[in-house]
Amino acid sequence: MKFEDIKTIGVMGGGVMGGGIAQVMAAAGYRVIVRDLNDDLIEKTREAIFESRWGIKRAVEIGKLEFDKARATMERISFTTKVEDLRNVDMVIEAVPEKLELKQQVFAELDKIVKPDTIFVSNTSGFVVAEMARDVSEGRKALFAGMHFFNPVPAMKCVEIISTPQTLPEVTDAVFRVGEQAGKVAVHVKDAPGTYGFIVNRVYAAARREADKLVEAGIATKEDIDKAMKTGRNWPSGFYEERGGIGRQW
Repeated sequence: MKFEDIKTIGVMGGGVMGGGIAQVMAAAGYRVIVRDLNDDLIEKTREAIFESRWGIKRAVEIGKLEFDKARATMERISFTTKVEDLRNVDMVIEAVPEKLELKQQVFAELDKIVKPDTIFVSNTSGFVVAEMARDVSEGRKALFAGMHFFNPVPAMKCVEIISTPQTLPEVTDAVFRVGEQAGKVAVHVKDAPGTYGFIVNRVYAAARREADKLVEAGIATKEDIDKAMKTGRNWPSGFYEERGGIGRQW
């Protein structure tokens, strides 16, 4: 396979993140196969893709997606409980729970099943990508990268593309193209052993620590910190609001 010819994407794990990733990839024209552990989990993911606040049905209702394109998007997504059904995909995006050993096991299993030139990508929020590739073959390590989406995936524009020292440049380029094809703004980050997080989460965590220091020292209240950041830096939300964190809504 030429890396620019990616047509089919496997998503390992549904849920909030996996379902969102599947949705944006299918909307971008990719054939998507979502694998999860059982039929109940699959049905929840299917419902979320169609019915959730960020789902396809609401996108049609508010005029962000035409009906015919919505139908075509749903038709491009299939679901399975069998890992073997991913054997012919061009790229796998892992979206299982944020547990390093689990991710390592998932990739080691996939390495024995899929095509030799299938690209492996993790949606980790911050694990060292090379560590997740520990148990795959040496050849696969060159095809391994990170692709960190933000929640909710259909609404958040950024995707962090993480390369390891072993990631082939053409693989990094291919992952960039997939992210951009899905309508995201792709940014490049080098793998950083000894740390957790990439650009956004590390910068956010540093800012949150400083905000907490202001509160602990009695310099400002949580409410005034949130007001200051929203009106002084145009953040759409503050650190301490009920839903918390910086986000963007449709």
